[in-house]
Order: sequence, then structure tokens, then C-alpha cells
Amino acid sequence: MPIPPRVLTVAGSDSGGGAGIQADLKTMLALGVHGMSVLTAVTAQNSRGVQGAWELPAEAVRAQYRSVVDDIGVQAVKTGMLASAELVRTVAELLAGTPVPVVVDPVGISKHGDALLAASALDAVRTKLLPVATVATPNLDEVAWLTGLRVTSEEGMRRAADEVLAFGPRWALIKGGHLEGDAVDLLTDGTEEHWLRAPRHDNRHTHGTGCTLASAIASGLAKGRTVPEAVTEAKDYVTGAIAAGFPLGGGIGPVDHGWRGRL
Repeated sequence: MPIPPRVLTVAGSDSGGGAGIQADLKTMLALGVHGMSVLTAVTAQNSRGVQGAWELPAEAVRAQYRSVVDDIGVQAVKTGMLASAELVRTVAELLAGTPVPVVVDPVGISKHGDALLAASALDAVRTKLLPVATVATPNLDEVAWLTGLRVTSEEGMRRAADEVLAFGPRWALIKGGHLEGDAVDLLTDGTEEHWLRAPRHDNRHTHGTGCTLASAIASGLAKGRTVPEAVTEAKDYVTGAIAAGFPLGGGIGPVDHGWRGRL
């Protein structure tokens, strides 16, 4: 049997199943790659928010990573919740020694506004993690956290991209979903620009959007797509998943990772 492309997610667990490791693996399955995982933290989380979070020791993260990469191999890696400065540095060191595309989702807070990364980890994200990224995928809140820049317009997204690229990733995908109007994202490497637009769906159930997008990009890169191709395909997939998002519990429900199979 042919071996599917292999993608590794290094992220935290979402007990509600909408984001984190769970969303990553669902996305990878939907897009035809073999998903593998390195767990960095466990959260008690549901549709209303995060009730608790516990990071794993750096030794456990390193052991998981080496176990998978040294035996099974990997064609792309995606990072999400890394919890602490120590884990950011540990993961960045591991990634630097793995010659495959890396998608960094610089997760700082949850959809509900709960902190998922220690404030003390900001410098490590800037100086250790972003320099090893093939693509960094911050939303506008994460742009503000990383750079201090508050983006209120599409023109501001260009400046945001320049600020993020200065930290060292090869490409920056600035996600403008918090702006008014269409859902617009800017992908650039500082030389070429790709504006990706999609209609905004009237659906509040968008939990896991960022994790899903980053995992979809990593899946495309593992298949040999160029960065612009992988990001464009991922944007299309996530737009459909948002349109099909459904309610769970009493808060914000998840996007539907399996929406294509239900068409």
C-alpha cells in the first residue's frame, strides 16, 4: 500500500475536540495525510472556554518528537500551543534539526480569550520559534502580541507582515478575519503578495479555525505543494469548515472538519 504523506502536530490537547491536537488530526485525516502528534499540554476545555491547562515536561515533549521523527519520519510539522518559554525553546531546537517545512501558529490566547502561552515566552517565540518557520500564521490579536502593532485595515496588514517577517519566518500569513467585510488574509515573503478572500459566513461556531488552517497548510506542504498553493487550498478548506460549523454545548461550537464528506 502507498504510504501517505506524514505530518506532525506539536500542540496542546483540547478536551472539547474543536481545536488543538484533536482539530489538527481531524484536518489531516480529511486532507489525506497521516497525522502524528507531540502533546505539549493538556487543557480542560469546552465550548465556553478553558477551565484549566497543564503543560508537559520538556523531557516528555522531546521524547515524543524523537520517537516519531526518528522512526516514522515526517514531511511537514505544525506547531500550536506550546505553553511556556522552556517548551518553545525545546520545540524550536528540535525543529531546527528537522529539514522539512514548518508551519507555526503562534497561539497566545484561545477563541474565548484564555491565555495558552505564558507571557514570559514571548521573547522565545520571537527569537527561537519564528526563525525556523516556513510559514507563520498569526491572526490580528497575535500580530499585536508579537509586534505591538494594532491592525485596523488591509493596508495595515502589509506593515504587520513586514514586522512578522523581520523575526525570520520565510513567509507570513496575516489572517484578517477580525476586520470588517470579507475574510481576507495576506500571504507574503516580503517580495510577492497573495491576497486571499472569502465571503464571511454568518456562523459564530468557529472554534478551532486557526489550528485547522495551520494543519491544512502543513498537509499541503507535505504533499509537495508550494507555499502559495498550500495556503490557497487550506483557505478553501477552512472556509467550507466554517460555513458548516455547528453548535455544541452552551458556547462557541467547532468548525466541521469533515464537511467535504457530507456534501
